[in-house]
This record gives sequence, C-alpha cells and structure tokens, in this order.
Amino acid sequence: MSTNGNEMLRLDGIHTYYGKSHILQGISLEVRPHECVAILGRNGAGKTTTLKSIMGLAPPRNGSVYFKGQDIGRRKPYEISRLGIALVPEDRQIFTTLTVAENLNISRQKNRSLGQWDMDRVYEVFPRLAERRNNRGHQLSGGEQQMLTIARALMTNPDLLLLDEPSEGLAPLIVETVLNIIEDIKKEGLTIIIVEQNVEATKVVADRYYILQQGLSVFEGSHEEFWSQPKLKEDFLGV
Repeated sequence: MSTNGNEMLRLDGIHTYYGKSHILQGISLEVRPHECVAILGRNGAGKTTTLKSIMGLAPPRNGSVYFKGQDIGRRKPYEISRLGIALVPEDRQIFTTLTVAENLNISRQKNRSLGQWDMDRVYEVFPRLAERRNNRGHQLSGGEQQMLTIARALMTNPDLLLLDEPSEGLAPLIVETVLNIIEDIKKEGLTIIIVEQNVEATKVVADRYYILQQGLSVFEGSHEEFWSQPKLKEDFLGV
C-alpha cells in the first residue's frame, strides 16, 4: 500500500485469527493525523477485529501495525494504551459498582497526564456526567454509559481514539448527542477511527471510508467518493 509518510497509523497486510478461524485476510489501511476514518461492513466483516488488532487484544499473526512510525504489532494492550491509543469498546465495559468520578479517575495515566483532557475538561464536554458524577455505573442510562466510556478513554489523553459502534443500542436523540460530542472532539484535532453499523451516523464526522467484507478491504475512498456511490451501500452494506 502506498503512503505519503505522514500517517499516524498504518496497517500493512495484517492477518488475524481466532483459533483456526481466519478473520482478517490481509487488511491494509492508513489513518492520517487529525482525520476521522470510518470502517464499515456487515456483521462479521472484521471491523471490531481490526480495532482489536490495533489495540493488541487480537494480535495479528502476520503483517504489521505501525503507530507513529513504530511497529506495535507485538505489544501488549497496556503498552499500546500508554503509547497513545484508546479504545471505546462496543460493550462499554464501565465499572458498574464505581461512581462516574471513580470510573474517570481510574483511567488517568501518569505518563500522559499533561494533555488537555482532565476531569474539568471532561465535565465541560459531558455536562450530563458532571451532574451524575456521584452516581454508580449501574445507575446510568445507556446513553450516559456511552458518554462515560468515551470520557474515560479521553482521560488517557490519546493521540488516536478507536470507537466501536458508539451509536449501538441508543435512542435516536441520544445518538445525535453522542455524534455531536464526537464531532466536537474531532474539531479539537483528535485522530479517530469509527466503526459503525449505522452508516448515516458517520456522515458528519468521517473524512475517509474503508469497507470490509469477509475480512477483506473492498473499498477505500474519500467522504465524497463514498457518498456519491449509493451502489456501494447496497452491495456491501445492505442499505
């Protein structure tokens, strides 16, 4: 895959397996600083596995993962997090018995504590979390839990934010709120990869698109190229 040398993240022909199941079959992609890249595809296409491969949760068996020029393909998830990548998982994984404030505090990283994201900044961007700071995770609505998951990731002051299905299971009004927050975060210069089943949810935030099908990349293009070809959505996304 050709690159201009300015990418923040680059995947070169990665092959990822779950046991004997060959999930990703030579995926290559790049993400440039300050852009938002959307990864689309039907269920089982390999979208979440791509994020897990980046994060070290499902290390590729072959191929390379480069982050800011450094090969991170064999590093542990906690090492990758410390380098500046944060994952917002689809199942949220908040600590349900801890308060909002405790969930946020536990995410602080000493080596990345000088960034712009601290408790005050998070509460400014997520006023609902400020109101609920003393409530425990299990007392939050689905939308509030999603906000907390994103806020918790931001508390690590990442350079790259991975969002796995951020609109999943949320009411339309809450989806709009969450997408507005993602748009604001992007405007502040954070680099983002968003995986979404809800294609329309990516329309405002995504600069470029990749479509996966059965572990293969079948489309790469700009925002304009993707949205000007409705047949792409019919053929590969079923919408």
